[in-house]
Amino acid sequence: MYPDVRTFLVDTSRALASAGVLLSAVVHLDLYAVQGFRDIHTIGVLFLLDVIGGLVLGVLVLVWRHWFSALLAAGFGAVTVAAFWISVTRGLFGIHETAGGSAQVLAAIAEYVAIVFGLTATVALWTRPALSLRPARWRRPARWRRAV
Repeated sequence: MYPDVRTFLVDTSRALASAGVLLSAVVHLDLYAVQGFRDIHTIGVLFLLDVIGGLVLGVLVLVWRHWFSALLAAGFGAVTVAAFWISVTRGLFGIHETAGGSAQVLAAIAEYVAIVFGLTATVALWTRPALSLRPARWRRPARWRRAV
């Protein structure tokens, strides 16, 4: 199914990074639509942007096999989890969040997954394999070719 370990690593890392981004977007959608975060002045808009960006980016990582889409997934996870921890420790736009709710824990895990596997996929896609196990195409030496 997979020709080599590198291809398996890249595809699995991309799938897990995409799953982390999509799960984070779904958690933020629940917080926005069901739990009333839409009514909070600035945070509501940021949650909606997080939902839209997460859904688009999650699909992009799956359909575009490039290091840049994987890096975007890692960046999305890093920025989202950084904003969450700023909200917990200092407050963000007047909101002090707690770190103990089930939605917060689920989103944090999803964002850490997006960071780790997004970076793994980025490195694997950025680097080229050092050694090819496929033999080079054989060519006849020039002295064996006919002169025209």
